[in-house]
Amino acid sequence: MTYVKICGLTDESSVRISAEAGADWVGFVLAPKSPRNVLGHGQETFDRVFDLMFAAADMDIRCAVLLTNPNEQMLDALTGNVMPDVFQLHGTETPEFVAKLRYRLPDSVEVWKAIGVASEDDLERALEYDVADRLLIDAKPPEGSDRAGGHGQTFDWSILEGWEPPRPWLLAGGLTPDNVEEAIAATGAPAVDVSSGVERAPGIKDEELIRDFIAAAKMAD
Repeated sequence: MTYVKICGLTDESSVRISAEAGADWVGFVLAPKSPRNVLGHGQETFDRVFDLMFAAADMDIRCAVLLTNPNEQMLDALTGNVMPDVFQLHGTETPEFVAKLRYRLPDSVEVWKAIGVASEDDLERALEYDVADRLLIDAKPPEGSDRAGGHGQTFDWSILEGWEPPRPWLLAGGLTPDNVEEAIAATGAPAVDVSSGVERAPGIKDEELIRDFIAAAKMAD
C-alpha cells in the first residue's frame, strides 16, 4: 500500500481530517517565507508548532516538521521533551549535517532529506544521503526562487526509471488527486507527499481534496 503524507497543515482541523482520511503523516512547515509557515515570533515562536504536534499525537498520526538549514536554536527547541516524529530537511544541508542530526535523535525519530530533481544527474546526489532514514524526491524549485520545494510543479517522472534508491523514499512535486495514481504507476513510489495539490488557496487546505488525494493514492496499488 502506498503511504501518504499531507504537508503544509496550519490548523488542527486539517490534522484531524487527514488522519481520519487515512494519511500516514502530516507535515508542518517551519519556514517564514512560506505561506504555510507555522512559526510565530519571540516567545511564541514555537507555540503553534507544538499545538499542531499535540493535535497529531491526539489523532495517533505521525508528524513531520519541514526545516530549511535549521540552526542550533531551532534544533534545540525541537529536540527537547516534545519532538516531531520526522525532521524533514529541505535546504542545502550536507550529508555530514544529516548524519549529525541522525546521531543526535532517538531511533524512533526519522530524518528525511529532500532532493530537488530535474534530470538524472540530480538523482546522483541522492546517493550521497544514504545517512537519511528516507529521501523525498521533489521537483527542483523554479530558477530564482527564494524558498525550497517544487512550488506545485511536477518533474519528468521518466528519469526515475531504473533508479535504485539508497533509502526508502517519497515522491513529491505537483501531485494532485487527479494525477497521483498515474505518478505512482509511472515511478513505483512507495509513498507520496502533497501540499499545494490539496489546497483551495495558498496555505488553505481543502477537506474534499485531502480525502480525494488519499483515496486515489491508496487505490493506486
